[in-house]
Amino acid sequence: MNILMPSFGANLARRIGFGCLAAVVAFMPVMAAGAPAKPPDPVGAPSTARAPARADFGDVTPSADARQLADWVLDANDHRQLPFLIVDKKQATAYAFHADGVLRGAAAVLLGLAIGDDSVPGIGQRKLSAIRPVERTTPAGRFVAALDRNLHGAQILWVDYDAAISLHRVVTAAPKERRAERLASPTPLDNRVSYGCINVPKAFFDGVVVPAFKGTNGIVYVLPETRSAHAVFGSYDVDRQR
Repeated sequence: MNILMPSFGANLARRIGFGCLAAVVAFMPVMAAGAPAKPPDPVGAPSTARAPARADFGDVTPSADARQLADWVLDANDHRQLPFLIVDKKQATAYAFHADGVLRGAAAVLLGLAIGDDSVPGIGQRKLSAIRPVERTTPAGRFVAALDRNLHGAQILWVDYDAAISLHRVVTAAPKERRAERLASPTPLDNRVSYGCINVPKAFFDGVVVPAFKGTNGIVYVLPETRSAHAVFGSYDVDRQR
């Protein structure tokens, strides 16, 4: 995939050295040959012509919030037939899916130190040293994501370019932060440590994220922790719509 590489502001380049997010892939519904024209269900609205679509988590047991959002993504075709990934901040877990809703893999994640669903305006242009602990949030929302490389050649997945938020292999350069140990712990209570970026195990990034997003854009959904999923995504419970 060819990704455009714009020139960076000095501060942003010093912070992360990432490239620009690729353009959003357009979606067009496909009609069966010879079928009478019928307008598709609007994005975000349940289909009334079929049983609800459901994501396939396999042997993994997600939180109720993650399962409900994944089912809605499939039922509403909100992902536009692209691969997608859900980050459950409350459980500090990421779930990556094929475009058909079958789970590729799941892993623990590290998140922004501070609780919150919004990024401070302009934070992507600031030095890390100028970001206060209370401002180190991982924003909730729906993001068009693409693979890219930083100035050191390391691969990352862009999530929110303006806020300088990406998903990448866990960073272990600061031993006192114990990031690898936090990822391996059985509880999500110690998984808040980053400046907002989403850290994942190297094996998950290389074996799941890269194959999922290689050669294509995808969608990353970051579940909120201070608001409802409906307020952030306009999502619905597929069972209650029937």
